[in-house]
Amino acid sequence: MRARYGVPLTITAVGAAGLAYAAGYEARSFRLRRVTIPVLPRGMRPLRVLQVSDIHMVCGQNKKRAWLQSLASLRPDLVVNTGDNLSDTEGVPEVLDALGPLFDFPGVYVFGSNDYYGPRLRNPARYLLEKAQGRHGLNGNAPAVGVVHNPWEDLRDAFDAAGWLGLSNARGRLKLDGGIELAFTGLDDPHIKRDRYAHVAGGPARDADFSMAVVHAPYLRTLDAFTADGYPLVLAGHTHGGQLRIPFYGALVTNCDLDTDRARGLSTHTSTGRTAYLHVSAGCGTNRYTPVRFACPPEATLLTLTPRP
Repeated sequence: MRARYGVPLTITAVGAAGLAYAAGYEARSFRLRRVTIPVLPRGMRPLRVLQVSDIHMVCGQNKKRAWLQSLASLRPDLVVNTGDNLSDTEGVPEVLDALGPLFDFPGVYVFGSNDYYGPRLRNPARYLLEKAQGRHGLNGNAPAVGVVHNPWEDLRDAFDAAGWLGLSNARGRLKLDGGIELAFTGLDDPHIKRDRYAHVAGGPARDADFSMAVVHAPYLRTLDAFTADGYPLVLAGHTHGGQLRIPFYGALVTNCDLDTDRARGLSTHTSTGRTAYLHVSAGCGTNRYTPVRFACPPEATLLTLTPRP
């Protein structure tokens, strides 16, 4: 009897403990990563850029909201929001409350699919299988049948009113303290094929102090286009860092066609002989129907941009 039932019971117990840890502790174990990127022109002062991504706010997530509010104490030069703020149709007020202290600083943003559409309850095993097979995103601009529309216009209007610059298929500029002028080029979410690179093509602004690219989902077609046009830095989110990672192995999926070795953190991307830095945030939330993280804690990142050597 022990031999017959002992192993299955042990496996079940280990699995239950892992699930309890992933959902009960790690998914709420918010932390700040610090990364230095030597990407600025020589002679330019360092810039502190706070990247927040994939908040996936659900009403009642008070610990997440308080942690996001606390990030204002970092006093960044710039805030970059790389999308997927919502996982609840009623979540806009709580997102705005969480980000409110950060509105005191210059900011830019792009949206992700979860800003536009609410999540659906799905079998997690089927989700992982689809992503492993390379089946990513939607087949067009229209959502799947039964998907709920989120009030993304309310989010956009509030961000704009706070002075943050929207970059969904748009270019723009901000002036920072000290007269530093930054230029940005952004895309709407490639995961649902809303990206329109032809609308923003042309490469970095030559008369700005520094130019960077911003996109929610780091699909290779967008990384290739930004890099080939000469952008030195691309910021993205979407992947959740893999969300479920195997220690000493890494991410199993990225939920896009980016390789799993670059599912989170700083790396490089090369296209047509040019190379750009790529930073992918693992984000600080999860889809409301899969509220687990394993070996991949929720995060925001303080990027210190320094002059090139």
